[in-house]
Amino acid sequence: MRDIPVGAKGTYSLKVLPAHLASQFKDAILPPVFATPMMVTAMENAALNAVREYLDPGESCVGTVVNVRHLAATPVGHRVTAEATVTKVDGRRLEFTVTARDEIEEIGNGTHERMVVDLARIAKKLASKKPA
Repeated sequence: MRDIPVGAKGTYSLKVLPAHLASQFKDAILPPVFATPMMVTAMENAALNAVREYLDPGESCVGTVVNVRHLAATPVGHRVTAEATVTKVDGRRLEFTVTARDEIEEIGNGTHERMVVDLARIAKKLASKKPA
């Protein structure tokens, strides 16, 4: 891993499709609005995009903490854009502020942490975990 600068930014954008709605993704009793887990996915992808260029071959960056608020409803057809900014680097542990917006307003914000990992090491650990 190369040095990751505080202030590095990344974005991730998606058009809200029916599969992204709480009423489809989670439970039909929910309203037809962008689901919170999908907003978190967009925020995590923005964070990964903020640091992707600093990762060495064989490294990745996995989410470890998510603390966000979902502030506003977004219907199908709107574009959601998430942005992440690196706020702290502590060895392999990275902290971010994250936001998400649709075309009208901010729909979510919070903080997120990720850990830089060695993919070969993860693969070895997973191979040793056999299902019961």
